[in-house]
Amino acid sequence: MAESSRSLAGGRRATLASIAAGAVALGSGCARRLRTVTGWEPSSQVSLRIKAVPADADPYALRAARTVAGWFRAAGIDAGVTPVAREELLRQVLLNAEFDLFVARLPERFRSPDGLYSLLHSRFGEAPGWQNPFGYADLDVDEMLETQRRASDGRRQVVARIQRTVAETQPFTVLAFPDDIRTARTDRYRSWLVADLASPLGYLTVERAGADPSDRRDGSTPEARADEVLRLAVTDRRATENLNPLAAEFRGHGVLTGLLYDPLGYDTGTGTVEPWLAESWAFPEERGETRARVRLREDLVWHDGEPLTASDVAFTHALLADTSLGADRQEGEAGTEAGTEDPVPAPRFQGRNSLVADVRVLDETTVEFRFVECDPGVATRAFTVPVLPEHVWADRTGPASVGGIVVGGATEALVTSNIPPVGSGPLRFVRNTPRESLVLERFDGHFLDDDPSGGLPGRMAGGPAFDRLSVRVVGSDVTAVEMVADGDADVTGTAVGAATVPRIGRADDLDLLVDRSETPYLLGYNARRPPLTNPRFRNTLARLIDGSYLAGTVFEGYAQPAVSPLAGTDWLPSDLRWDGTNPVTPFIGSDGELDVRRARDAFRDAGYQYDEGALVEVN
Repeated sequence: MAESSRSLAGGRRATLASIAAGAVALGSGCARRLRTVTGWEPSSQVSLRIKAVPADADPYALRAARTVAGWFRAAGIDAGVTPVAREELLRQVLLNAEFDLFVARLPERFRSPDGLYSLLHSRFGEAPGWQNPFGYADLDVDEMLETQRRASDGRRQVVARIQRTVAETQPFTVLAFPDDIRTARTDRYRSWLVADLASPLGYLTVERAGADPSDRRDGSTPEARADEVLRLAVTDRRATENLNPLAAEFRGHGVLTGLLYDPLGYDTGTGTVEPWLAESWAFPEERGETRARVRLREDLVWHDGEPLTASDVAFTHALLADTSLGADRQEGEAGTEAGTEDPVPAPRFQGRNSLVADVRVLDETTVEFRFVECDPGVATRAFTVPVLPEHVWADRTGPASVGGIVVGGATEALVTSNIPPVGSGPLRFVRNTPRESLVLERFDGHFLDDDPSGGLPGRMAGGPAFDRLSVRVVGSDVTAVEMVADGDADVTGTAVGAATVPRIGRADDLDLLVDRSETPYLLGYNARRPPLTNPRFRNTLARLIDGSYLAGTVFEGYAQPAVSPLAGTDWLPSDLRWDGTNPVTPFIGSDGELDVRRARDAFRDAGYQYDEGALVEVN
């Protein structure tokens, strides 16, 4: 009987094959009728939507998304682009996983090997924030990510293997590292060309024009220095609406919150972390355990005058691990029993805080960190999170509510706008007008005021060279440049598009500031949704993207294509360097022109089929 069944099946396949061959000769209409007669019907065309912020919020994201969608359509995919406001995009992508694909810039904190841990480890696949927003799961990558945390010898080889595997399986496609373009006036402030304005520390190195660089302050009264305001023109309005350092959808690089809040240590950008709020730290040599004793600077205070102590440090790491601090959360209707005590971690900083097992207060200025199994060089990344005041944030651990309705899976710490904020940074909050402006002023109680040099980066001793920082939101990067050119602002606080370069170059009193960014644009895939669950499908999609073409057209030459988010660092292996073409997923075509025949062959090799030019999955 089994042999008879095989014979019948073979005969049916042969019949279908001959019918299909005849249908090709008869035309597409007959092909559709014959599929209905024979009972074979493909699924609908593969459809993908790419989300990106509008052009007035980002000069490149929407253009890049539309170019990529064009390549996808040429390959037979029903591809479209949906512009989404910045906060809403991050909410949909980072909190709700409501996307197929998205184009956005990767935050700078993922420029280290351990940054890849939270970006890619499957344990974070359902976590909110930039912790694996792709839902990527690869057990080999998980194992390597854990190994590189522990390894001191051979770590570089493990990190190289991680990058190769990720480049093959494509949870995201790196599009390009853009040049960050800004412009600044030279009549009121100087040192722009050496200031890293993508970092809060960069604003602390700016000097007043005509001032003695060795003297950060001239000793005059605040009233006499009333015109010493550093004025920023920005296109990102989020900081005027929300100053919560934990809010994933409102925080990009965190430059302004980085001026309001201090970490224990600052990232030097060279792979090391140096003391900031901390006076020092030491890792005693102990077998099988990584510990650090951290001593704070003396006489630290919050902006409201309360002392900053070791208890605030311990509280911060407990809050980041669980913003409910273990409190019961009610579930269901009123009167039901208390819910489980599952932690509600902060979406931001989760990767860095996952290094910390616990923090113990030894005295008012000393804490002891106990870490999970990791190398001390990796453990210091946990010192770069902002320290929060316990007396403010301890009251924000209850369930989040909107209009009296409890929002599941969140606490007040995650949804508060945190205005006015209370930090310990070199600047403190003065006022804001949502979507329009923000004003910060110098905090004279900061330790920078008393530090003669103290091994601090750049020229920071004595604190900032300005008394106020004024941020004004404008509608486009062109408007931001015009404000600086007209003398209504000193610098474009957010990067502007390459199209503004000619306007900047025509003005004698403007500096053109061009720095290669450490935050690439990427195309992120939702690996939870088919067919994006298939790494071969994602790999083939990546081969439809011409990074060199994007860099030359969308970014107008002010960008460098790349394969890995660690491109430009010492961690990139030589075989992943971009040498005119993508070494892992080379473009199927040339000069931005897709070779449609080869693209179709690549999808067929990946297990997909075409129906009248449309890419389909067969049921």
